[in-house]
Amino acid sequence: MKLFSRKQPRTKERFGVFGRKADKKYVQPIKSVRPQQDLSQLSPIRSDLYHWLLILPWRQFLGWVTLFYLGVNIAFAIAYLLPGNLIANAKPNSFKDTFFFSIQTLSTVGYGSMYPESLISQLLVTFEIFVGLLSVAILTGLMFARFSRPTAHIIFSQVAVITPFNGTPTLMFRVANRRDNRILEAQIKVTFVRSETSLEGQELRRFYDLKLARSHTPIFGLSWLVMHPIDSDSLLFNKTSKVIEEEKGAIWVSLTGLDETLSQTIHARHSYNAQEIYWNKQFVDVFSETPEGKAYIDFRNFHEVSDS
Repeated sequence: MKLFSRKQPRTKERFGVFGRKADKKYVQPIKSVRPQQDLSQLSPIRSDLYHWLLILPWRQFLGWVTLFYLGVNIAFAIAYLLPGNLIANAKPNSFKDTFFFSIQTLSTVGYGSMYPESLISQLLVTFEIFVGLLSVAILTGLMFARFSRPTAHIIFSQVAVITPFNGTPTLMFRVANRRDNRILEAQIKVTFVRSETSLEGQELRRFYDLKLARSHTPIFGLSWLVMHPIDSDSLLFNKTSKVIEEEKGAIWVSLTGLDETLSQTIHARHSYNAQEIYWNKQFVDVFSETPEGKAYIDFRNFHEVSDS
């Protein structure tokens, strides 16, 4: 069996004759935008700081927290130096001493070797403690929100294939659960998105639901081969990769379910463009068994395809 990677050329084939369009149509809503405002230039920090901090990768989030922590302490260390020597037992004009004094004050540790000895330093200490209390409360809430947010370790195949199944050309892609648990009442929805031009010349993005051979499973544990039969009722009937690309078409996938461990709803999504759909190919088998007879997935071949 010859394996194909994603970078190999695709074969473009036709199947049957044109079919009827799907019944359900959705038009993407268009929001009004002021001419002088370019939404693409809006910073995520300005638009929604809380959401931006929640969706940041952990490394970036911890990096920004570290920069904030160091920045606050550096700012207060400089503030303690500007009026003169305000801290008892600190070396004159020593940034190191004021910096570590700021760290002790911000965390309310207070070892006692250094302490404020003037009204100005007392006011600065009071303000810094207030900033520290707010920072601890906000960062604690962010950390809890990030840890408690339900996440799905769902993997989608990097490509989709179109291959005959029971005599009918069928769009297929694979989904797998990377966690060692089950997703209950899993539901998957596949939508074909393309650009269309109205009679008035206005270009719109339209959404068409694709009928699946099975869109719901009570228990999703290992792998799920999602299939859409391209019959006479399918919008993909008689489509080729070139036609889909000209229509700026794409396959959008969304999966929802109930995490068995957390008892919370999880979500996962993926998309396939025309270049990520292989024609007349099939997926390589990924199921294996342990010596004890327990089935498992070999993810090394999860994205591989071969000739059908």
